[in-house]
Amino acid sequence: MKAACISAAMMASVASATSFRSAHGIPVSALSQSVQAASLPTHNLVGYWHNFENPAGKTYPLSKISKDWDVINVAFAVNNGNGNVGFVLDPAAGTEAQFIADIKTLQAAGKTVVLSLGGQDGSVSLNDATETANFVNSVTALIKKFGFDGIDLDLENGVSQGLPIINNLISAVKQVKQNVGPNFYLSMAPEHPYVQGGAGAYGSIWGAYLPIIDGLRNELTQIHVQYYNNGGFVYTDGRTLNEGTVDCLVGGSVMLIEGFKTNYGNGWEFKGLRPDQVSFGVPSGPSSAGRGQVTNEVVTRALTCLAKGVGCDTIKPKTPYATYRGVMTWSINWDSHDGYGFSKNARSALDSLG
Repeated sequence: MKAACISAAMMASVASATSFRSAHGIPVSALSQSVQAASLPTHNLVGYWHNFENPAGKTYPLSKISKDWDVINVAFAVNNGNGNVGFVLDPAAGTEAQFIADIKTLQAAGKTVVLSLGGQDGSVSLNDATETANFVNSVTALIKKFGFDGIDLDLENGVSQGLPIINNLISAVKQVKQNVGPNFYLSMAPEHPYVQGGAGAYGSIWGAYLPIIDGLRNELTQIHVQYYNNGGFVYTDGRTLNEGTVDCLVGGSVMLIEGFKTNYGNGWEFKGLRPDQVSFGVPSGPSSAGRGQVTNEVVTRALTCLAKGVGCDTIKPKTPYATYRGVMTWSINWDSHDGYGFSKNARSALDSLG
């Protein structure tokens, strides 16, 4: 989701910090509210809501979000330094009291509202025990204060294989779940080089997200890899799958569910996830990403291929994934700016899966 589409890869360099949208934060209130995680529908539509103004326009209160969305990822948390995470509400979204009330209303309607940690700008580090503890305490406090159902790891910069932040992040997220309770929601949104990229050259950023997915597979609600802004990736049979195609969305999902070996089949094996833990991520329209846009037909065919074995191109699941989770997009705001064409089609396609 870079620039107009601010990307969500968790590992983009060999630096030792992970990124957040801003370096300015607010103190975390001691006030808390119980978190009541919504029960996800079998097939869900996930979108990112802008807590900022960009070319899609000013943001707006959560109460104005279309009812077609099942999961609303609030983008983004901010960095308060030394591992601490904060959240600064854009004034156009209303007061904090209104924001909290809007979250409760959405949850009462069966929606899930999540704080997304990430974005293109800023950084937070988890290089030692102190920073890790600060992360755990501040994230837990934000979840309880605002009533979020959990967090989305939409981090973009700063982790490469072998750095301490990988194990520290895994440990931190597990601790947050212990603090919040069993209904804690966790999602991830890496770009495909950091996941499927490991099927080829495994090292540096290539496949660097795989140890985190593996380490948090028991806590993970769903992962929605971004299949845009990066060209194609090498499938397990050696061919290149280009973004914006049915094969790209299906092939990437099959790799996550069936598992694959890294380093051209000579490295360690990533064990597959459950189908209900996997969705695919695509841009919502022409201006929301630099490349990788999809047509409504591609979205519909990819979903029916994955869930029913119908509409496939050259790649097909071994057996249909009846519980395949769904679709993520950047973003809710771009979709409304463009007339809701993406969300209406995706909602219809998801509902048709049964």
